[in-house]
Amino acid sequence: MDGRSLKWDPRFPKSAESSILQARTTSSVQLDATASANLLAALTKLAAELRPVTADSIRASSNQTKPTILSLRRWTLILAVPIVLFSGLSFVSSSIASLIRTDITTANDLAVKLRTELGPATSPTGGTPDSPELPKGLNEGDVIAQLQQYASTIRAIDARARQLNWFVFRAEPDPFAQYRWNPNNKANQSNQEKLKDMFQVTVGLPDMPQDADRLTKTYQDVRSFAQNILDLVSVSYGAITNCLLPVLYALLGTCAYLLRCFEDELRTVTFTPSSRANWARFLIAAIGGAVVGLCGNFTITQGASISPLAIAFLVGYAVDVFFSFLDGMVQTFTKRKNGASSTATAT
Repeated sequence: MDGRSLKWDPRFPKSAESSILQARTTSSVQLDATASANLLAALTKLAAELRPVTADSIRASSNQTKPTILSLRRWTLILAVPIVLFSGLSFVSSSIASLIRTDITTANDLAVKLRTELGPATSPTGGTPDSPELPKGLNEGDVIAQLQQYASTIRAIDARARQLNWFVFRAEPDPFAQYRWNPNNKANQSNQEKLKDMFQVTVGLPDMPQDADRLTKTYQDVRSFAQNILDLVSVSYGAITNCLLPVLYALLGTCAYLLRCFEDELRTVTFTPSSRANWARFLIAAIGGAVVGLCGNFTITQGASISPLAIAFLVGYAVDVFFSFLDGMVQTFTKRKNGASSTATAT
């Protein structure tokens, strides 16, 4: 049976549906060449009219949707868990680090101001029993307020630094660990008194310059402790934010795209499983996310920018658009290079 025999038999109705029903009611033994040709032509016409719906897509939409749904759901959860975890940790650690930097700036200014106003403890200029009068122009209430703010700022830096230290698994040793409360330490009471002496002003402030110097010595250890933790957090979570999260967001964008396509294909009965194509898209999205992670914020207009993580998600969702953009850039550079070469040759 060749292509020339694919013509309608006058004994059969000319509609494709009638030819198919006629063949269905006829046994395969009784089906002659003409009926077979009519059946093949009818199926060909029906397939052309139903395109892109095919027998495979109808079968897959009925029987093979559950594995695809479970696979996409599993990968979405696998990607969502580390994204939410690392994004949350990065946000919290960044907020604490920002507060520590602000407190360090405040404490530095207070340390300079108090030293300028009160002078060294060995040569006090005021606020002591021997010299109760403060330097001219200074108000005792203002100096006491500054000392109280200085001490509270140091305590805030110490507390936040210890909180931030947990984000790097306590990699930085605590300079005051021997004085911290320990249920197994019998000297807890005396240690707490030592911490109070180091971190708080003396009741009554009998010697303001001495208190300022004592707080400054404590502050130097606290500041060193906090800055070392800030460096560790900056490196660790900076690497996660710039290298790992863009790739995860790009993969999550691919999951969103595949879920949308899956929904459209089910609605139009055009779904056909294609795991190889999906894996290729995931791989391309991961490459695109890694490329985006190497870049900084993308500026849209003056004062407005888009986070690399948002761009990575969009890249994963629209991989084709991203690589079309890259292809356009390559073509632009190639044209410029060829144009420059032609100009150099002509001269």
